[in-house]
Amino acid sequence: MPNPKRKHSKTRSRKRRTHYKASEPATMNCPNCGETKLRHRVCPNCGFYDGRSIVIPRK
Repeated sequence: MPNPKRKHSKTRSRKRRTHYKASEPATMNCPNCGETKLRHRVCPNCGFYDGRSIVIPRK
């Protein structure tokens, strides 16, 4: 296996990673209460998912 002769500089490595950016998570409005929630998750406000009550939310 070939190995590098010299160490790559930090700048060279970081230039390659300039396009690795975090994207904001996908959100939607809960069809039951209308609050914003993460997709494919139980609503933290009302506890509903897919039209069914899954958990009882803390108040």
